[in-house]
Amino acid sequence: MVPIRGVSMLDIWLEICEQAGIDEVLINLHAHSEPVRAALQRSRRRVSVRLSEEPVLLGSAGTLVCNRDWVKAEACFWVLYADVLTNVNLNEMLKFHLKSESAATIGSYRVKDPSRCGVVTFDPNFLVQEFVEKPTHPRSDWVFSGIMIATPMLLDSIPSRLPVDLGFDVLPRLVGRMKTYPISDYLSDIGTMENYREAQQTWPGL
Repeated sequence: MVPIRGVSMLDIWLEICEQAGIDEVLINLHAHSEPVRAALQRSRRRVSVRLSEEPVLLGSAGTLVCNRDWVKAEACFWVLYADVLTNVNLNEMLKFHLKSESAATIGSYRVKDPSRCGVVTFDPNFLVQEFVEKPTHPRSDWVFSGIMIATPMLLDSIPSRLPVDLGFDVLPRLVGRMKTYPISDYLSDIGTMENYREAQQTWPGL
């Protein structure tokens, strides 16, 4: 719900989805769920929204497991981290994904401090060769962007326990079976106050 130059992250993401032709999204709620519900009631976006509220957090992969029936008919589906501010063209990333038969395509971008992130190494064909969540000694400055196209193959790779996390528990299992899509568009993880303040000055808009 935090605003970027007066527009909430929620509205920015709904507009991105609308521009990409996504007609239905599921929003996972935990803390501060009521302001999100109120904002959605005021929203004029054409994207249909389904809410999934977790009184106890299940982890990013646990949320996918518990909502598997929602995407069971889909050959692939998006996973979008709501604290990522970006103007990436999702349709271009989808075209990239559809050219392969990978279990997932993860967006990646370069950062100054990769030890805070899921670090990605990949070959010249963008096949992921290693994925390590928050390593002490990163082997690359390319990291997971929080933007991903997933498939049933990814769902089948999720361990049967809760909570369960995509970065720690699932993506490392898909090494050699997923590709990465390098993102050159604007992208910032606004999960820190420093990045949030910087975004107010640098965000170019959609």
